[in-house]
Amino acid sequence: MEEHLRQAAERREVTPSDLDRRIWGEELEWLVPSRVFDVHAHVYRWEFNTDPDKDRGPLAETMGRSWPVSDWELLDACDAALLPGRAVDRLCFGFPFAPSCDFRASNRFAAAQVAGRRPSRALLLVEPSMTAEALERQIDELGMAGLKPYRFYSRTGDAVDCRITDFLPEPQIAVADRRGLIVMLHLSRRQGIADPQNLDDLDRLTERYAHVKWILAHCARSYAAWAIEQAGSRLRRWPNVWYDTSSVCESDAIEALVQSVGPDRVMYGSDDLPVGVLRGKYIAFGRAWAFLSEKNHSLNLAHCDPRMTFTRYEQLRAMGRAVRRLGLSRAQVEALFFETARRLVDSI
Repeated sequence: MEEHLRQAAERREVTPSDLDRRIWGEELEWLVPSRVFDVHAHVYRWEFNTDPDKDRGPLAETMGRSWPVSDWELLDACDAALLPGRAVDRLCFGFPFAPSCDFRASNRFAAAQVAGRRPSRALLLVEPSMTAEALERQIDELGMAGLKPYRFYSRTGDAVDCRITDFLPEPQIAVADRRGLIVMLHLSRRQGIADPQNLDDLDRLTERYAHVKWILAHCARSYAAWAIEQAGSRLRRWPNVWYDTSSVCESDAIEALVQSVGPDRVMYGSDDLPVGVLRGKYIAFGRAWAFLSEKNHSLNLAHCDPRMTFTRYEQLRAMGRAVRRLGLSRAQVEALFFETARRLVDSI
């Protein structure tokens, strides 16, 4: 533990600057309760990425060289730096290395991170070729709380416009349904939750597999409010669906989600590692969104303090503004950060 804390403290990314400390003290400390349940945390080793060209790929710098391992102790160290004084439990899962991943090693590693750490649990990283029988065996062997599919593994080869069952076949959903497990989805398609096919698929799947506890990650992959505003009336139909706020930095998106489904269906997630500890922010424009970082812009910022804070702080800023505008009670805020997730995970 001490070595991990030392290593984390030496990383520029998780050593809060004076700006970070000011944002925490002035804008965030009031918001975050003493107990936190992070429902969106990645644990992995870079070696689980089996792409022979990975060291020249898009994740080589961010993960391969900067964050080659994300384990429990390092997550604890990051939370100690960013959320000082808070006790954090987690729902964790492997990182979706694409095009190829060592799923067995990834899932065993995730299970090892939560061993003896209840109420924290892990989800099984899955891809479409896994049989129902194989899933059953791994769930039993590793004690997993549910499934984490990814659009990157779609059977169509198209991670952008695939449908849910292209990357999560129904025999796999049926396993989760029989056992009452969690299924966390990162939706595909360009309109996200506003896409008519996504909405139709979720209408059907949430009704047919009513014992699944569905979590739609990243505010149902709505980094801007417009998609949730368009889909809001449909979202209210699904009593067995929850949402996490991980890496969503637009307060109006979080506000629209809470207005649509109620505060008791929304949960905090960090998207660590590495997203939450990176300096930058997800921004929305037009019908698009993208990650703005210190290294990918050419803005003239001579008129202001040009430094960026952690993505997680930008997300928490958005959550705080939404909480204030909606007038949520302290009990509702504590549910948003802890109680709702704890009850959901304990139900497995």
